[in-house]
Amino acid sequence: MGIYDRDYVRREGPSFLGSFVERGRICKWLIGINVAAFIVQVLTLPHNDKVPGFGWFTDAFHLTVPDVLHGQVWRLLTYAFLHDTDHIMHILFNMLFLWWFGSDVEDLYGPREFLTFYLTSAFVGGFAYFLSSLVWLPTAAPCVGASGGVMAVILLCAIHYPRRTILLFFILPVPIWLFVAFSLALDGYVFLDRNNNENRETAVAAHLGGALFAGVYYKLHWRLTNWLPQFRAWRRQLSRPRLRVYHEDDARRPVRVPAATVPPEDDQLEAKMDAILEKISRVGKENLTENERQLLLRASEIFRRRRP
Repeated sequence: MGIYDRDYVRREGPSFLGSFVERGRICKWLIGINVAAFIVQVLTLPHNDKVPGFGWFTDAFHLTVPDVLHGQVWRLLTYAFLHDTDHIMHILFNMLFLWWFGSDVEDLYGPREFLTFYLTSAFVGGFAYFLSSLVWLPTAAPCVGASGGVMAVILLCAIHYPRRTILLFFILPVPIWLFVAFSLALDGYVFLDRNNNENRETAVAAHLGGALFAGVYYKLHWRLTNWLPQFRAWRRQLSRPRLRVYHEDDARRPVRVPAATVPPEDDQLEAKMDAILEKISRVGKENLTENERQLLLRASEIFRRRRP
């Protein structure tokens, strides 16, 4: 089948609403889970001010040093799906940043890799908070918020799109690299300020831990999904027929050879590449969008690694 015979090449392109629905599916799932968890947090708040804690739901999943030391290691990740119920802007800005920057990163790396990257970043951020609190302030307040994973996503987006401009406070245009540099510098200053009476130095450790992981991830060209067990190959191996007795008549029987299957993600990447190459043949490489250029770089890196 030629490239011009494929349906995805003949289409003029999705509508604006269709593009919104198709893009950032993992981001939308993550935002939905965070919003649902926030609603449960609010509904489970203690009605009596004399009752200690933040409600049974928040108390079960927020991050504190004593709880992790007692074996509750799930808190190193679950804290990233909780937020401060006293400040609505906490979850609002985290989810806005996750959508604005995360949808572009998800387009570049694919849904599975993006989800693995985000969850790993949140875990690394939680572990950084745990270590810093263990060293300097074991009785620090519980940590909640998606900022560790979100900061990792923002940094990775800034690395790929350094010329992008964002509107600070929806008004002031600021280069994304300047916004990220200022945010990390402020977090670093707060982290090193040992005279801070509000004990905020350990709270920003999650931001710095997530950003550090994102930088190492990009520098070393990691692909986290390559490290995960290949469950599809495992299922295919289980579905193979077991050994059987060989007969001479079997040699004269025709043997069916199953067609080679292409992993869905590779097929999706190939489809996108074909569409971009077709666009280059029509309007030239200089008319590609920044997102399409980054996709070309990512695809060339993947294909280069597959060469023997």
